[in-house]
Amino acid sequence: MIAFLPLLICAVLGYLIGCFSTGLAVSKSTGVDVRSLGSKSTGATNVSRVFGFKLGLVTFLGDCAKGIIAAEIGTLIMGRNGAMVASVFAVIGHNWPVFHDFKGGKGIATSCAVLLWLFPMETLIALAAGFAVIAFTKYVSLGSLTVLLIVLITSVFTRPFWPDVVFSLMLAAIGTMRHSANIERLLRGKESKFSFRKKG
Repeated sequence: MIAFLPLLICAVLGYLIGCFSTGLAVSKSTGVDVRSLGSKSTGATNVSRVFGFKLGLVTFLGDCAKGIIAAEIGTLIMGRNGAMVASVFAVIGHNWPVFHDFKGGKGIATSCAVLLWLFPMETLIALAAGFAVIAFTKYVSLGSLTVLLIVLITSVFTRPFWPDVVFSLMLAAIGTMRHSANIERLLRGKESKFSFRKKG
């Protein structure tokens, strides 16, 4: 039986780590709050669209680092189970940061980092497919959802249901929920295509 206190510690630490907003920090260094521009997300895609590729890349790497740090701390506390708990809550913290009015990103960079850390083979396959989708369609949202879906599907065949498949299912569910508006726009043909050039 998993002890409740270590589980709670992993969750709280993961969430607090996730609450650090790389995108917000990067945007405020320019004197602008990215939450008032573009899609109003603090994620790497919106930062790239608003401020350009370089700051978007910094945001992406910072969001990835949050997930890996959370996973490592969770591992130290509870092993692989702790890593999964801390990772899920890092994504939740990224998406709904308590220190920033619960307005964050969509958790894809953080999710991809922890999935690559914990499910390397499945995630490499998924990332290759996701980048191919983005390259072909220019829809980052579609490529992001592709990554989460492929990790989930492959993990069903390569990993135990508990806790691995449940973990990948949770990340896929969170990512899909955060992309609900994107999915609606994709279905209507109104989704914005990605460009490395910053807007206006």
